[in-house]
Amino acid sequence: MIILIAPEKDIPNEIEILNQLFEEGLMYYHFRKPAKNYEEHVAYLNQIDTEFHNRIVVHYHHELINEFNLKGIHFQEQKRIDCIDNPSEYFKNLNMYGKTISSSFHEPKVLKDCYFEFDYHLLSPVFSSISKEGYEGRGFDVNHINKKVVGMGGINAETIQETLQLGFKGIGVLGGIWNAEKPVESFKSIKHAYQVCFIN
Repeated sequence: MIILIAPEKDIPNEIEILNQLFEEGLMYYHFRKPAKNYEEHVAYLNQIDTEFHNRIVVHYHHELINEFNLKGIHFQEQKRIDCIDNPSEYFKNLNMYGKTISSSFHEPKVLKDCYFEFDYHLLSPVFSSISKEGYEGRGFDVNHINKKVVGMGGINAETIQETLQLGFKGIGVLGGIWNAEKPVESFKSIKHAYQVCFIN
């Protein structure tokens, strides 16, 4: 699986690029915009072709899952710590049937020991980040963790094979696409490199 994380701050032609990425086969888009309020989230989603809404996972304002046909919801690390101790209470007003639930982690042990069964887990930073300066990679090996773990941090076409060898079941990208001169072309090369790893 290839997950694309939204750029934290809006970039020029973002929605246009995003719709093109969906057309090129992007199946998981993590809508992570901490500065946007609920209304701004709604306005953003309304600009995206509705046929692609079921590929979008929201990080904030989880109640959007009741308003739009989204793929699922994601828990940032602190949100998970605050809410997941009493999941039945948290989820009771959310229409989660057939939706994904995922979360972010920064320590393999915390991920391994987490009792809640997420559909997949983002672990970072695997390599030094492309989008965050000074965010040094830690080369996590997760072959011993019997969960679906997606590697993030410094992922690009050149680091995919190593990421999969470290036991990750998927990749998360942000800077590798949004910081590229041609984001759509960059996604296509990452997707190709990812597929090649499974052919060889």
